[in-house]
Amino acid sequence: MTEVKVYPSKSALIAAAQEFIIDKIQNTINQKGICTIALAGGSTPKPIYEAIALSDLSWEKIHVFWGDERYVPPTHADSNQKMAKEAWLDKVDIPAENIHPMPTSAENPQDDALKHEEEIRQFFNSAQDFPSFDIILLGMGDDGHTASLFPHTQALENTENLVTVGNRGESLRLTFSAPLINAAHCVIFLVSGSNKQNALKEVFSEDSNPHEYPSKMIQPQGELIWFADSDAVGELALN
Repeated sequence: MTEVKVYPSKSALIAAAQEFIIDKIQNTINQKGICTIALAGGSTPKPIYEAIALSDLSWEKIHVFWGDERYVPPTHADSNQKMAKEAWLDKVDIPAENIHPMPTSAENPQDDALKHEEEIRQFFNSAQDFPSFDIILLGMGDDGHTASLFPHTQALENTENLVTVGNRGESLRLTFSAPLINAAHCVIFLVSGSNKQNALKEVFSEDSNPHEYPSKMIQPQGELIWFADSDAVGELALN
């Protein structure tokens, strides 16, 4: 199921998304006793994480992962882990063992990708299949990339691994593979800004190439929900 929610401003998008995500986490805990969520980086999710930190959730029942990570130390200014910890995780009483960052210390991204894949498989007790996260948060770049799945890169071809090495030019990343994202129960895109209009148009076009606009590859088995502001949508008829 795909749903598109369009809001008149970025602030309205963030307010609606944070309420939706908090409710989704709580409902998942109520139903399953646990919630697994994979976070996105970037500026748009940060106030959402800050809002989650102020909510009254059962932190011991939430397990936090990341959909992608720049291959930098966790103390680096560009680290997605650092941003999420400062905005949310360091402010709440979540057990350390419930936080599952992508490792970036082996000086070999391929080794670290395989290490994290093994951690995910052990957590979900899934030796062969693609495990299903409850919630995966994603952004979209103006080139149509999502997570660290960039146009015409090798990461798009990986249909076997849970975690693979992505790259933006010379900048290396770790990223969930498209099949792992597509195994999720709920995928939520957060898209803001007029610079996203062309990519959004192509992602929703029947004729565009997913390898040119990788966000188009995301077609999960569960819910797919787009939170977008009117600047990103422009004149597109997405509802």
